[in-house]
Amino acid sequence: MRRTVSGHVLMAAVATCTFAFGTSPARAQNNDSVKIGILTDMSGPYSAMGGQGSVVAARMAVEDCLKAECRGMKIEVLSADNQNKPDVGVTRAREWLDRDKVEAIADLTNSSVALAVQKLIKEKGGVAMYSGPATGALTTSECASNGFHWMFDTYSQAAGAAAALTKLGNKSWYFVTVDYAFGHSLEKDASDVVKANGGTVVGSVRHPLNASDFSSFLLQAQASKAQVIGLADGGTDVVNAIKQARSFAVGGKDQRLVALLVFLSDVHALGLDAAQGLVYTDGFYWDYDEQTRAFSRRFETQFKNNKPTMVQAGVYSSVYHFLKARAAAGTADSKVVSQKMREIPINDVVMRNASIRPDGRVIHDMYLYQVKTPAESKGAWDYLKLLSVIPAQQAFRPMDAACPLTR
Repeated sequence: MRRTVSGHVLMAAVATCTFAFGTSPARAQNNDSVKIGILTDMSGPYSAMGGQGSVVAARMAVEDCLKAECRGMKIEVLSADNQNKPDVGVTRAREWLDRDKVEAIADLTNSSVALAVQKLIKEKGGVAMYSGPATGALTTSECASNGFHWMFDTYSQAAGAAAALTKLGNKSWYFVTVDYAFGHSLEKDASDVVKANGGTVVGSVRHPLNASDFSSFLLQAQASKAQVIGLADGGTDVVNAIKQARSFAVGGKDQRLVALLVFLSDVHALGLDAAQGLVYTDGFYWDYDEQTRAFSRRFETQFKNNKPTMVQAGVYSSVYHFLKARAAAGTADSKVVSQKMREIPINDVVMRNASIRPDGRVIHDMYLYQVKTPAESKGAWDYLKLLSVIPAQQAFRPMDAACPLTR
């Protein structure tokens, strides 16, 4: 079994700080030792949106908390490659919880891995913060009092692009979908939004994860004559699908090619010539305001001159919020810390209008962006233009009775 594991310990410097969010100096100056695990895709199709960049983001959150609420604490960041396999991911998570006394696990890129870990923390305790997976089951049928879905899900991605395009007259849709829990959920949520706005779904085709040849899938979609071909996949799959669609002239004059889950890293990999005109929903963009620009400049210097994706930004936000709650609670008891996470406000450089619902869904503003043309871009990483802000209460699925926590 291939594993990638690393540890990183950050200690607080002796300094005087101003404490925020009601955390008292006596509480913040404790000498608690806390371990956090970043369980992500280090080498597969989702490594660019999460991967080592998520570890960097977690360390940034630790550094910031040690200057304020977490002063005096010893905080260690572990990381591991889940290989996009539920058995690998849940085995590592179990070892962290049982052997290494890890208190929180973050990122958890890949929906199947996330669902396996959600079941584990219901049994074992600990806290999980999901910034990488998209499945809505984490806050519906599989919700947990100690599991928090942080950045986006399949509904938030569908609610923006699918609703907007259907309302503009793009009524018939055909989906090219990655064949596992994430893709199925993304297709379903997008289909529901399309139908709710008066559209129809004329068909779909499914491809394996990490596919290399999309020609047959794309040609089937083209032959459907649907007005929109929706790509219900992500990572290198969506990059390869878009590149091959351009080469086959799929999504031309009479059909629109729409990627339902795109990350900034995908646009960067594609280049503006191939990606221009794509419309998609995002939860974080580096150039939104001065706060996001400052955060992203700092991230960029620590991670290969790359700007953060919304997954990596979500890891920063979730880890920082957990640490503030952990410092305020003064205990490793996951039930107490989880409750404290719900009580204190989410206030950081990533989130806008954010709060945690009873089902564990973190709601916050989302954004509908369009990829610029090469002529519109003013320099490196200047890729997106904002079309609209989707308010937090509209961006995410209403609470579902399938989650016992909502009853």
